[in-house]
Amino acid sequence: MKIRIALLCAVVLPLAACAQDSPKASPAVVAQAPVAAGDPRIALAAKIPGARPEDLRATPVPGIFELTHGTDISYVTADAGYVFAGDLYKVSSAGDFPNLSEDRRREMRLGMLAAVPEDQMMVFGPANAAHTITVFTDIDCPWCQRMHSQMVAYNKLGIRIRYLFYPRTGPETESWFKADSVWCSADRNAAFTRAASGEKVAMKACPSSPVARDYQLGRDVGVNGTPGVVLETGEMIPGYLAPPQLLAHIKKSLAESAAAAATRK
Repeated sequence: MKIRIALLCAVVLPLAACAQDSPKASPAVVAQAPVAAGDPRIALAAKIPGARPEDLRATPVPGIFELTHGTDISYVTADAGYVFAGDLYKVSSAGDFPNLSEDRRREMRLGMLAAVPEDQMMVFGPANAAHTITVFTDIDCPWCQRMHSQMVAYNKLGIRIRYLFYPRTGPETESWFKADSVWCSADRNAAFTRAASGEKVAMKACPSSPVARDYQLGRDVGVNGTPGVVLETGEMIPGYLAPPQLLAHIKKSLAESAAAAATRK
């Protein structure tokens, strides 16, 4: 039984949810409808260490439930006898194979980001821009610095950028402290611009800094490199794209998302 539980933890909850309880190890929670008494997910969750009924969702495949942790998705049978990882695709009459797992990840990313007020972000660009993207950034990342140096070009193309902090070196490091100090500056945007251009940052304590929250959120949405770009469709781009290429990718993602939505009607 202990072996079975260990395997379930390793496959289903890959972000250490089965380890010691820690505020930084808890995934971002998206508001969900309460689970009613008698819902089969209650009994199923009781068999999976660390899982809540709200983490489970029925899939189009009879007897198979989706289990989420952050944007990590696994699948489990209704009796918890089998669990498997990998993407779920639908074979459609049109001959294509929509990736249902990726659709779900995008939906969850947007839900998690929607829970963060914009006054808890650094925003560059007008509110009426054609496109708004969210970027997990690291002050000391060369590609992040390059992206920020082209902010005027992104804005001219109608791309508004909202920054969240993701110091790749992790907590209690120089990049982390720089992010804290930028947040506590009188003019955060100007301080970030100076820091990203290589100016020395005056380190100071910042108890109100959202860096720890942003960092955990980045892990939850699947950031594995910076800049971690989340488009308005929920698609994640793991890296830098020059302004024209980014605009083209945004338009392509929106068109594909609209086409997919049309086929589901």
